[in-house]
Amino acid sequence: MQLLQSINALLEQAFGPLGPLLAVGALGVLLIVITLLTIPSRKADPLEKLREENSGTQQDKPLPENALRQKDTAGHKLDRFAGFLEPQDEKEFSSARLKMIQAGYRAKSAVRTFNALQFALGMGLLVLGVMVAIYKSAAGEISTTGLLLWVLGPALLGYYAPKYWIQRRRAEREQQIIEGFPDSLDMMLVCVEAGQSMDQSILRVSREIRAGYPALAEEFEIVSHEVKAGKDRVSVLKDMSKRCGVADINAFVTVLIQSATFGTSIADALRVYAGEMRDKRVMRAEEKANVLPTKLTLGTMLLTVPPLMIILIGPSVYGIYQTLNSHSF
Repeated sequence: MQLLQSINALLEQAFGPLGPLLAVGALGVLLIVITLLTIPSRKADPLEKLREENSGTQQDKPLPENALRQKDTAGHKLDRFAGFLEPQDEKEFSSARLKMIQAGYRAKSAVRTFNALQFALGMGLLVLGVMVAIYKSAAGEISTTGLLLWVLGPALLGYYAPKYWIQRRRAEREQQIIEGFPDSLDMMLVCVEAGQSMDQSILRVSREIRAGYPALAEEFEIVSHEVKAGKDRVSVLKDMSKRCGVADINAFVTVLIQSATFGTSIADALRVYAGEMRDKRVMRAEEKANVLPTKLTLGTMLLTVPPLMIILIGPSVYGIYQTLNSHSF
């Protein structure tokens, strides 16, 4: 007991009132690092191996160098941390995988890399914040609130920065798909009416719009390649709607599936839907134009009303001030 009190007094003398708390935090970080380093060297459970063999879920053997399908080398170094960096629930993993695909990251190790980056930034900035807090606490230039902000602020920033980046990439990609979809439908309609098949039209449109809308061109190209590989067109189109996450693409896929199911003309369906998309784009532009005056109202009030009040009331206030000042003597 006396030893603990002496250690506590020593820490408070060296790092301030929160010295014991900082020591406990540093010890926790050290234990986490040690745990991560010992995960790769941990022996596999024999019962788990037997269960995997019986269920047929063992990983594929490494392919030869001249194989057509190469392994994902980007996440190869993170394979040993897969149990720690990937959700174990299949539903959660599918949801995280879909979010990464919608952001434009299609690698198999995208979820693993994202979680590793999130953990590394959070822990790295936490250690950096602790070091800065210890330095400032030793110099006596920081309060308790400031100490907590220096410790927790960088850690939260490092943890949520990858999430913000993924959300921003998803929003930008969805906006790019929405803006380029009406033009792609018009080009697809021209190709179909010129005598090309639907698959050839999709491939041609993907080549033409790549310079302006690369995200939409990539989706069309994936659809073309999957159909050429022999995959069912309905499932390919549904997968495209899931990857894009845009309501217009979902409606377009529904139109194509219904046209193929009932045997109606694809050109007529594309013509009607392309006209609706053009009208919808005009309506979005008009909506933004109508909302603009409302958004400018607050800025106009803040920038014009105070100077106007100063011009109108300023001379009167100054005259009253002079009058009261003269009568005070």
